[in-house]
Amino acid sequence: MTPLLTAALFWWAVVGTVTSAIFCALVVVAALRFRARSRREYAQPATFTPPISVLKPLHGAEPGLALNLATFFQQSYAAPFELVFCARTESDAGLQIARTVAAEYPHVPARFLACGEPLYPNPKMYSFAVMAQAAAYPHLVTSDADARVDKDYLSRCIQALAPQHTVRGLPVELSSCLYRGAIDHGNLFEHLDALGKTVEMSSGVLVADMLSGTNFALGVTMVLQRDAFAHAGGFADLGNYWAEDFVLGNRLAADGRGVEISTHIIRLMVSHSSIADGFRNQLRWMQSTRRSRPLGHLGTGLTFAMPFGLLGCAIESAQHHWAAALIFLALALLNRIVQAAAVLTALCAPSLIADALLYPLRDLLGSIVWLCSYLPAETRYHGTRFRIMPDGRLLSDDELQGNSSRV
Repeated sequence: MTPLLTAALFWWAVVGTVTSAIFCALVVVAALRFRARSRREYAQPATFTPPISVLKPLHGAEPGLALNLATFFQQSYAAPFELVFCARTESDAGLQIARTVAAEYPHVPARFLACGEPLYPNPKMYSFAVMAQAAAYPHLVTSDADARVDKDYLSRCIQALAPQHTVRGLPVELSSCLYRGAIDHGNLFEHLDALGKTVEMSSGVLVADMLSGTNFALGVTMVLQRDAFAHAGGFADLGNYWAEDFVLGNRLAADGRGVEISTHIIRLMVSHSSIADGFRNQLRWMQSTRRSRPLGHLGTGLTFAMPFGLLGCAIESAQHHWAAALIFLALALLNRIVQAAAVLTALCAPSLIADALLYPLRDLLGSIVWLCSYLPAETRYHGTRFRIMPDGRLLSDDELQGNSSRV
């Protein structure tokens, strides 16, 4: 290695160490801010209780689905609410599981819809369009199949839409929930995936909210009124995007409507899968973020600490500067442990110490996924092949084949 390259790599390690330390400091402040807001809001009684339609798109029998769905039937909510499930066919295994779970809670109104093959590139948005039209109530809570919630989920989430509740002086039109990644059982890779969903994702969300306000949504759970979809361009247009949640929140915020992150935390269940499938799922999320926020995603590369710490350690070790090598490594480890501890505390996560100590390994894995997100953004979801285009829109399998035949 030439002296010039060695010097360049050394200073790149220094720059990354500094930028990741600045990001860590921002995360700590943002996490403390979120925790204080959470305490204030939970000190207030949940007095806003409109009737709610809960929309649940389903596709197949995901591991743990019955447990996930049961938590929605177990809600302690003071007003009527209904659960609306939708799959492509009546015979869908997920829809059958939902029927079985519903039979155990006959006092909870539940409906089961089959929408057929999606008419939009994004199949989840097509399911939402069908369910929203069928919903009995204008106040909607959308929730993914892998969400698992507490009994006060509805009563706490819906407070965001209370007439007196505002964000930056605006009545809230869309609220979405942060989540803790969780597993029923799994390997180390799945544990790291869950930890990344808890710390890595929440860190970026909390810092963005602190610095510029929330102009996006997190699709695992969204709380909104039915006409919010129309205000954001309508189901058909939103259905052209992979990150429909981001586009929905971004358009509403750009139109001067209130968008916020709820202080209620849910669990996002990471299902058991092969390492290859797990990596592809993480990569799909990361590629979606890259298309939704290209400049922000590029800057995310400077928020990881472990790659820069290991680079600095390797450069200094090669020159037998053992003390400097240990300093680089120690700073990176401390950085990630502090960041994880701050976010895990804010999200009231169990196993705080163990997960904080494990997070440096997740940070290294996250940096690898981030780097791979710049590969061609072709993905598969529920059996359909897509390509995520530079503007975030989707090209479906048929469109990809059509383009190929014309080349």
